[in-house]
Amino acid sequence: MAGSLDVGYDHGSQSDDSSQFERSHIEPLYDAFVCPLSKQIMRDPVTLETGITYDREAIENWFKDCKENGRKLACPITLKELRTTDLNPSIALRNTIEEWNARNEAAQLDIARRSLSVGNPETEIMPALRFIKKLCQKNLSNKRVVRNANLIPMIVDMLKSSSRRVRCKALETLHSAVEEDSDNKEIMAAGDIVRTIVKFLSHEKSKERDEAISLLYELSKSETLCEKIGSINGAILILVGMTSSKSENLLTVEKAEKTLENLERCESNVRQMADYGKLQPLLTLLLGGPAETKLSMAVYLGELVLNNDVKVFVAKTVGSSLIDLMKVGNMQSREAALKALNQISSFEASAKVLIDEGILPPLVKDLFNVGKNQPMRLKEVSATILANIVNSGSDFDSIPVGPNHQTLVSEDILHKLLHLISNTGPVIACQLIQVLVGLAYSQTTVHSVVGAIKSSGATTSLVQFIEVPQKDLRAASIKLLQNLSPHMGQELAHSLRGAGGQLSSLIDIISENVVITEEQAAAARLLAELPERDVGLTRQMIDEGVFQLVISRVLRIRQGETKGSRFMTPYLEGLVRILARITFVFPEEPETIRLCQEHNIASIFTEMLQANGLDNIQMVSAMSLDNLSQESKNLTKLPELPSSGFCVKMFPCFSKTTVITGLCGVHRGRCSLKDTFCLVEGQVLEKLVALLDHTNVKVVEASLAAMSTLLDDDVDIENGVTMLCETDAVKPILTILMEKRTETLRRRAVWVVERLLRGDDIAIQVSAEPNVITALVDAFQHGDSRTRQIAENALKHTDNFPNFSGIFPNFGQ
Repeated sequence: MAGSLDVGYDHGSQSDDSSQFERSHIEPLYDAFVCPLSKQIMRDPVTLETGITYDREAIENWFKDCKENGRKLACPITLKELRTTDLNPSIALRNTIEEWNARNEAAQLDIARRSLSVGNPETEIMPALRFIKKLCQKNLSNKRVVRNANLIPMIVDMLKSSSRRVRCKALETLHSAVEEDSDNKEIMAAGDIVRTIVKFLSHEKSKERDEAISLLYELSKSETLCEKIGSINGAILILVGMTSSKSENLLTVEKAEKTLENLERCESNVRQMADYGKLQPLLTLLLGGPAETKLSMAVYLGELVLNNDVKVFVAKTVGSSLIDLMKVGNMQSREAALKALNQISSFEASAKVLIDEGILPPLVKDLFNVGKNQPMRLKEVSATILANIVNSGSDFDSIPVGPNHQTLVSEDILHKLLHLISNTGPVIACQLIQVLVGLAYSQTTVHSVVGAIKSSGATTSLVQFIEVPQKDLRAASIKLLQNLSPHMGQELAHSLRGAGGQLSSLIDIISENVVITEEQAAAARLLAELPERDVGLTRQMIDEGVFQLVISRVLRIRQGETKGSRFMTPYLEGLVRILARITFVFPEEPETIRLCQEHNIASIFTEMLQANGLDNIQMVSAMSLDNLSQESKNLTKLPELPSSGFCVKMFPCFSKTTVITGLCGVHRGRCSLKDTFCLVEGQVLEKLVALLDHTNVKVVEASLAAMSTLLDDDVDIENGVTMLCETDAVKPILTILMEKRTETLRRRAVWVVERLLRGDDIAIQVSAEPNVITALVDAFQHGDSRTRQIAENALKHTDNFPNFSGIFPNFGQ
């Protein structure tokens, strides 16, 4: 007799596991059942002309081998050469073998049933599972036998075994049982079977995980099971994660991808995949599904939270389709399309894709459309999308949005936007103001926005939004006004000077005791941008205590008492510029001098000179010190000399020179940084000198201008030069002259150098510096008339200009 029937895979490692199945034969294994060539039980016995019977597959392989090796065709047993290769089926023998197999398999199934118990040892369970697996792989009818024997639930129970080998073999066996058998798949849909299989997917890099995904893939071919798998919490998330894993087995990844493809037949699964970042199935249905499905997918897309990279992908894939749906769909479709477009337009790159796809014309048309066909809730979404689009920073003065080649910055379009802002609810007004914010941010479109606001008389209405209770609307309006203030500062200052209370509202926002917000920074910068020489506005700010408030806020920031944020720098810059206003109106508002003295303003600006990395703050501080220092000569108290006695008048020889100590050599009186704003005091001059090599030319210009006040005609220039020498200012000043960075800076440097050269010692030293002389000659040749005259005087101090230059008509002009 032949050996055991259990010849399933890995039987070699368990040679005695199948003995019980062999002993279960109800009849002996007859030699006639075994192919003499393959030594296996024949499945399709055929007989040669020699009368010897072989299994068809075995003899055909023999014939093939003979032909390939050039041997004559002969019977493998008798070695007799064959005249024909005809194979005569031995039907009776085949039927006998099949009946014998059926009887034995029935007996073996009975043993397998008794073996499949979680409490049995592994040595009993494993052979039973191998036998069932091999049985199912033979043919489809055997799968029915396994089903009718109610073995599938028993195999499922083996998934609870404590043995990993048993669990793996159970998964393999279930896969064989359900493959291409819909009835067996239906059994798997019952109870928690699918949930149990899904749990195996969480076993990282294990045989169980690989077998589970193979089984799940097979089950996913059933539409009923697709819904079942998708309903298991976390199933789709795990599958999506497997497909994106870089460390996963490639075959496992492929199976996971194919499983997800099968699951796409259920819309609920497609939505889940989209939730977990796998958007392509949803987008495919949105592009090519039935109308109802398209609507469903568009609605869900509008509810998703997408990262920026995904927004670009979605815009490129379905942007055009969504725009078409927005243009021609019914109300429900348009709403779904608009909400989806709102999602994907909120990133700059995806917004630009939508612009290229032509979103602007239909969007603007919808926004301006009046009537029942455009509900207010859709106008709100349209306005939000337009705000998103504009914030992408595209060239909107060249993108047509209307039938007559109008653009977003055409005057009539801007007038319509301004009209909508004033005549709609706060939500739409807020978004449309954001549109204007984006347009006013660009230097190519801001002038069009300013022109439209002026021509429509909308300045006052925009300023009034500062007082609205809706915080988003208020913040948007302040940001817009901040962007507009450099271009229409006088108009805004005029509106804020009124009795409407907007200035007070701005101050309240600036002074909020919270972490610094974007709104606070914008409010501070708005006030900072207004014309600094507007006396009326400054006077009103004094009356409302603005400067005291600003001073306290600046000091709190410098002392670390205010919580920082990413808006700290623009907020502080705005505060310093607001404070600087007070130094521009001294002649018109003498009270401001007292205010500066009382709060020691000069020391605050001096400290701000050291705000490294904050160029604008350093520049404004230097400009303010320039303004303050110009008042020093008017504030310095000159000493009172004691009156001369009678004898001194009669006999001058008896007089004695009175020496008064503690006087400022530059201003000839008693000075201080607090009361007279003297730069000689408080080491201000040293800090200004340190800024002369700053990389920002505006900072250098302001610092040099402030230092120049020590060389004015109304002060002691000789002592001023001495002060500059003592603070090592001469060399960097000469360097500025030679570098010629800007015309303004050169003009200022020539003026200062001319004053320096009035001292003989410095003139002698400079005359030996050819580069300085060359710079002065260049200023004389190419500067404006005033600069040329000053350069001429400087050259005379160094004996590099003839005294008879007046005979030359071009000199000195």
